[in-house]
Amino acid sequence: MTETKPKRSLAGIAGIVAIATLLSKVAGLVREQLIAYAFGVGVARAAYDISTILPSFFLILLGGINGPFHSAMVSALAKRRKEESAPLVEAVSTLIGSIFLIVTIVVFVFAPFFIDLLASGLQQTQAGLETRAIAIQQLRIMAPIAWFAGMIGIGFGTLNAADQYWLPSISPLISSVTLLVGLGIFLLTSGTPTTNPEYAIRGGIVLAIATLLGTVFQWIAQFWAQRQSGLGRFRTRFVWNDPGVQEVYRVMGPALFSSGMLQINVVTDLTFASLLPNAVAAIPSLTYANFLVQTPLGILSNMILVPFLPVFSRLTDPSQWNELKERIRQCVLITAIAMLPLSALIISLATPIVRVVYERGAFKPDATQLVASVLTAYAVGMFVYLCRDVLVRVFYALGDGDTPFKISIVNIFLNAFFDFLFYRPFGIVGIVLATVSVNILSVLALLFFLNRRLNGLPLLQWSYPIVGLAASSILAGTASWFISNAIANLSGLTGFFLAFAQMTIAGLIGLGIFALLANQLKLPEVDQFSDRILQRFRR
Repeated sequence: MTETKPKRSLAGIAGIVAIATLLSKVAGLVREQLIAYAFGVGVARAAYDISTILPSFFLILLGGINGPFHSAMVSALAKRRKEESAPLVEAVSTLIGSIFLIVTIVVFVFAPFFIDLLASGLQQTQAGLETRAIAIQQLRIMAPIAWFAGMIGIGFGTLNAADQYWLPSISPLISSVTLLVGLGIFLLTSGTPTTNPEYAIRGGIVLAIATLLGTVFQWIAQFWAQRQSGLGRFRTRFVWNDPGVQEVYRVMGPALFSSGMLQINVVTDLTFASLLPNAVAAIPSLTYANFLVQTPLGILSNMILVPFLPVFSRLTDPSQWNELKERIRQCVLITAIAMLPLSALIISLATPIVRVVYERGAFKPDATQLVASVLTAYAVGMFVYLCRDVLVRVFYALGDGDTPFKISIVNIFLNAFFDFLFYRPFGIVGIVLATVSVNILSVLALLFFLNRRLNGLPLLQWSYPIVGLAASSILAGTASWFISNAIANLSGLTGFFLAFAQMTIAGLIGLGIFALLANQLKLPEVDQFSDRILQRFRR
């Protein structure tokens, strides 16, 4: 196909995405801190976490960057001229919009059924029954998110394929700011956080309304940019037999089901969590800890995956597979360089991190200990989580959504098995460890099939630098743990200031140790990663 303009460099795209995503993640962090201050690990937060399972599925997997809609649109539009894009986008939007309008109605009408399906154990206690009632109200309010999320995912893929990265990366900031405004008004009118049931009910409604409005504003911003760029208008176009539309659906269908399998795993985890004696506290602890992991994961995932996806898509011809393999290696090693030391530091400094971020207002010290234990378990699997996403995107670029889909089906049963095996002896931590175990098996399965698809991968050669990076990370994390304990025993600090000193001083020293050790490995990816970080600081 004819190129109408030069493509941005990988470094340029990664920089745009990283800065925009960082702003969105900072706003998201403030949002989570405000929710923690207002509701802690109480009924309102537990209800919100349950009721947002379906809306989160729509927003993250359908409307999110690197989701199936985004990936399918990028893969299809990256190979077409701009004038061919608008009709394709409008046709795909027409079908997806029609389907998810029906989904919205179904979610609203059958909200009680969905809440009971998601968290069947809530009916065992009085606190659980209160949580269930609030969650049903919230889900009905947020039902229209299904339609908006589908449109957002299509729009973001369209904008990325047109070499526009800023708005798709920063748009979650709109949702976070909307929720912050809603919570701010609620706290100003309600006063000090309490355990009063009326406080929880009103707070739950505010959370749901603000979440819906944030999604609406996010779609408006994305659609405006899409229309200004000539990439489709708000119109119906019933041409579903068009070859371009069929190409999108061939990738989107299996990818959607494959990503949906991940959400089934979330539902399975939530079901087992609702059966725990401390279910009302355990369910929010998953969300708080997961956010602390997903914040760096989201930044690095977008920085790594977004620029590589179009590259993978352009290297699918067998004559280009050697270059494709080199790009896969580069992407996996950059993932290891970013995630392995981060995992080690989070494990060693979990309690100070949670204390600094959340411990204020309704979020008490006992909640800190619970969330820190869950955070440690999540951190163990950070590298395999992102590595799995890298490999899945390679299959999508090759036009193969079936393989990840089949692996995801097997993972449903494995996740349920590991949840059942771990939740009783290890509680909520066991549920997270079950997820980590499934992700490890997923990476191994994806590598096995990709190795066959590309006529061999130098897996043993790739493993050597990863082992070296893992060893460097373990040493850095161990050093951070000892330094953190030394600060606690010798500094005389207490509370927030002690936790902040532990997190910053021990964390920075740990990063320095990792950098020194990683440089000894003489990997070009380490140099590239270091140079990019230094360039950011110099600016």
